[in-house]
Amino acid sequence: MAKKLVIVESPAKSKTISQYLGKDFEVLSSVGHIRDLATKGKGGLGIDVDNNFEPTYEILKGKKKIVTELNKALKDSDELYLATDPDREGEAISWHLKETLKIKDQLVKRVEFNEITKEAIINAFDHTRCINEDLVSSQETRRMLDRIIGFKLSKLLQSKIKSRSAGRVQSAALKLIVDREREILAFVPEEYYEIYAQFKDIEAQLFKVDGKKPKISSKEESMALLDRMIDEFTVSELSKRTIKNNPNRALTTSSLQQQSSTRFGYSSSKTMSIAQKLYEGKDIGNETVGLITYMRTDSTRLSEGFVNKARGFIADKYGKEYLGFYKESKKKQNVQDAHEAIRPTDVFRTPESIKAKLTAQEFKLYSLIFYKTVASLMKASKNEVTTLILDNENLLFKTTSSKQIFDGYLKALETIEKRNEQAQLDLSNFKEGDKLKADEVYDKQLFTKPPIRYTESRLIKEMEDLGIGRPSTYASTISTIIKRKYVEFKERKFFPTEQGILTIDKLQKFFKEFISADYSKNMEEILDNIANGEEEQLKVLREFYDYFIPLIEEARENMEKIEPEKTGEMCPKCGSPMVYRIGKYGKFEACSNFPTCKYIKPNENSKSKAFDTNVECPECHKGTLVLRTAKSGKNKGNQFLGCSRFPKCKYISPYEVQKEKCENCDNVVVKDKEGKVFCIDGKKCE
Repeated sequence: MAKKLVIVESPAKSKTISQYLGKDFEVLSSVGHIRDLATKGKGGLGIDVDNNFEPTYEILKGKKKIVTELNKALKDSDELYLATDPDREGEAISWHLKETLKIKDQLVKRVEFNEITKEAIINAFDHTRCINEDLVSSQETRRMLDRIIGFKLSKLLQSKIKSRSAGRVQSAALKLIVDREREILAFVPEEYYEIYAQFKDIEAQLFKVDGKKPKISSKEESMALLDRMIDEFTVSELSKRTIKNNPNRALTTSSLQQQSSTRFGYSSSKTMSIAQKLYEGKDIGNETVGLITYMRTDSTRLSEGFVNKARGFIADKYGKEYLGFYKESKKKQNVQDAHEAIRPTDVFRTPESIKAKLTAQEFKLYSLIFYKTVASLMKASKNEVTTLILDNENLLFKTTSSKQIFDGYLKALETIEKRNEQAQLDLSNFKEGDKLKADEVYDKQLFTKPPIRYTESRLIKEMEDLGIGRPSTYASTISTIIKRKYVEFKERKFFPTEQGILTIDKLQKFFKEFISADYSKNMEEILDNIANGEEEQLKVLREFYDYFIPLIEEARENMEKIEPEKTGEMCPKCGSPMVYRIGKYGKFEACSNFPTCKYIKPNENSKSKAFDTNVECPECHKGTLVLRTAKSGKNKGNQFLGCSRFPKCKYISPYEVQKEKCENCDNVVVKDKEGKVFCIDGKKCE
């Protein structure tokens, strides 16, 4: 009997989903995108600009085998379900699968779900739809814009200033970092003073001078105010008020990345990698289940069904007096479409109950998502704030004391964050009209501080506020500017490199509007309009191309070409000057007469020791796995893991070595046969 074929993009997701669908379904994975724009045709764009921007697609390298397997499975199936991620990129992957496998529209059933649980999966398969062509068109437009920019602008910068790439979003983000660095360098500290009065355990600060906020810019001004004062202070006001602090809304992609960075020091890409695993499914003993909803979302919405269950959980765990009402954001949300916020799929599956089934990093992130969601549905905390105002010759001093009278949502958050316990000032002994004498009255000399460099959390917040890119692209954008060596990430802050500053300077001169935050924001809105069927793809591409290409031509004509720096030595082969060049693996010395002469000076440090993962060899249990490079055969140049005791032990690991190192421990990252990527040192690196 023919089976029903389901195609997802992730092997981990296929494993989780298959257990819910039963034996009548076969669930296979495309392992992400299966095709992309070709690199042939005019300018290597894969886009026929003169023929209404007609794209040419080709199957990605290494994906032909997967396409063959999918075609074979399709022949034995009578129904096809495309169950890729519920966003524009997922929609595009489904469309590319349909086109590549040459399936008629009426035979394709698009399945969309926001969480990978049995209830959600069964419901999604009962309510299939057609592929949304508007979403596909929006994603295709973005990809074509990226291709045109990437090939045209990046090629220009490579030839002129040796910068490796530029783009609408990455350049706007880099400009923020460069502009901030220049603000810091140009900053001139300004002196100012604050005045305080000390009364035993109470310190009050001068906050009004003759009814106005004081601005004390010099020692002379400060001394004049001190000389004006008399010995006696009068209590002019003693007031109490209750302040409510409302909980934050449930997490979005952006707020998750920001809080993960601030709390745990995780990069945005690391956060999304961990969240992906929580979404796709974890084995928690009796089942494999997705623990959180889809992690790429701008929405703060929570479903009615979840809210009702969560209210029951809150009432049982904390008490009915803690029940609040959830408020969504009033601003227009650029939602990745009918998504919810990032929340646990089951509010009764507490982090503590499944801690043994999670890695340390997964537990931290799941706990953050879980308790932030619960807290968002609880009542505000309440503080009683007492304010004491003292008058001295119309110089008003103020001090306040805050006392928590109801912890509200903080009750849930105490599981994941420490309470900030502050010493309580006792102001109950004062009353209006009291006369006091200060133990000491003094001033403090202070200086204004320069702007703060961007942390990853601050940069993401700024990009979101300015509309630069989308939260789902923040991780890749930040990774790109680091890999291109435009910025350095030191002390958890971004510092622009000389190459990064040079890149922005040239872009600012020739592409000022293009790299602005406003341009990026406007383009994102246009892409949203395409997704909503309110804008035509061809019109957008034509207007962009007609605006962008003249800028390229002008820059090609007028941008000064920076010649490589000479080393002071001559090439031993042809006698031409040697110069410094930047390659994939950093700076090196080469002949200036390239490509006629291809001499490269050997690097004395190039023959470094093999990288040792310190992971025990699973075969001999005596050596460790080290990173080696194949010197011959069809795999020449490829890296692999082998035993350090070679040739005594000839064990070779089946894992495919990745270029990136583990962000947590700088160890080797590998990919297994199912496409799962992880640190070779596993849990130890956590």
